[in-house]
Amino acid sequence: MKLARPDVFHPRIVLAGCPKLISGDGDDDGLVNALRTRGLAARWLSWDDPQTLDSDLVILRATWDYTERLDEFLQWTTRVPHLINGPDVVRWNTDKTYLRDLAAAGVPVVESAFFAPGQSVDLPAGQVVVKPAVGAGSVGAQRFTDHRAALDHAARLQDAGMTALIQPYDPRVEQGETALVFLGGRPSHAFTKGPMLPSPGSTAVLDESGTYAEEVLAPARPDDRAWQVGHAALEAAATHLGCVPQDFLYARVDLLGAHTEPSLLELELVEPSLGWRQLGPVERAGAQRQFAVCVESALGRLGLGPFAHRSP
Repeated sequence: MKLARPDVFHPRIVLAGCPKLISGDGDDDGLVNALRTRGLAARWLSWDDPQTLDSDLVILRATWDYTERLDEFLQWTTRVPHLINGPDVVRWNTDKTYLRDLAAAGVPVVESAFFAPGQSVDLPAGQVVVKPAVGAGSVGAQRFTDHRAALDHAARLQDAGMTALIQPYDPRVEQGETALVFLGGRPSHAFTKGPMLPSPGSTAVLDESGTYAEEVLAPARPDDRAWQVGHAALEAAATHLGCVPQDFLYARVDLLGAHTEPSLLELELVEPSLGWRQLGPVERAGAQRQFAVCVESALGRLGLGPFAHRSP
């Protein structure tokens, strides 16, 4: 008969959703079991549930209402005992002005201009995309051929206290985006996202929770050029934040033109969908196992390993 090990520490792990999607949209359904196979117990809670403050580790997964409660959310990230990805990462990555930091580091980034409340908005020629600099799930993103309408949308964002992000419309969007998923700084898998921008002047169709735009996803096999841009983005982000890419439990790099001249559209380090459902059963099990291994490694780095609380 095996004896109990009272000196073994079992960290209390929370996968954080939001009030309308406490356990996410279903894509992450296998993570609790994947963690259990490593001897790690996890449960889902909404990020604003007070019980998250009593956990040992919180993993951001579906906190998709943070754009509406940004100050409250950012304060909460500093109150939980341990958070991955961490509070400094979250604060930097929730505001798309981070694109300027990546561009300055030499990452090929889609042309972007930012206009804070009170600043005069300057539009490039041709079709433009206007969206809030703090936004998730394509909520608030619109495409315009009419510059007057584009300026009006930017003004509404600014009047609401938001910074407006202006980008020239890139026709490569019609082929969709390629999302590269990294786990612990290493490539894992990829998938495509069909065109998400509606026709000029229209708004995106949101899911019933209202937290993200509906997407058409499919598996992808990008070539080395795309992964090189992904690695460059992670290296630049880690350097800027004073860490190493391995410190990011997960990262998603969204590219346009992945098979020609890849350009970074977004680097998602806060709560991105990771496209597990686009993988076959064997590949998905392997990728989620790697996710669990990365969580285990993070626990070790944080001093939350199995013998963390053992008496001397």
